[in-house]
Amino acid sequence: MRAKDVLSPRMSESPLLPMRSVDSEMPLLEVLPHLLDAPGRMLGVSKEGEEIGFIDEGSMLDGLGTFIAERDDCSVLTVECLPSQYSASSLAHAVEDADMHLVDLMTHPAEGGMLRVTLRVRAEDPSAAIGSLERYGYRVTEGQGHGRNVDAELLAERIASLQALMNV
Repeated sequence: MRAKDVLSPRMSESPLLPMRSVDSEMPLLEVLPHLLDAPGRMLGVSKEGEEIGFIDEGSMLDGLGTFIAERDDCSVLTVECLPSQYSASSLAHAVEDADMHLVDLMTHPAEGGMLRVTLRVRAEDPSAAIGSLERYGYRVTEGQGHGRNVDAELLAERIASLQALMNV
């Protein structure tokens, strides 16, 4: 996905304030740091030197949301480990040893120099994956199963958290 794919639909014209600009062909993940540093969290988008629109936080969030596969049959697990112990392939093997599929994983720094890894596994009940991860030497700090009914309130909280993160 490119910058030109997430132009803001909110206004047909750019704001009157001068703003930084990115090329329309810039990959979306490279646009994000520019947007976070831009005054007013808005970026102009230009093609061959001509401004074709702009990106704001809302349009960026919508674009980034397309990268996340919607799965309502996934459980979410949180593992903490030392950075030297982290191995995506080892985590994937532990999940696969429980006859489950790893949908995705995300890492975050944690307190005390630890690394927090959030895993989504395709299973309504994550207990087998938790046991397997612990056998592999990982400390599972949280495990939450998800059935077919996704909690709308939980999803709204997660979206609000992501929006708050973008406002940092």
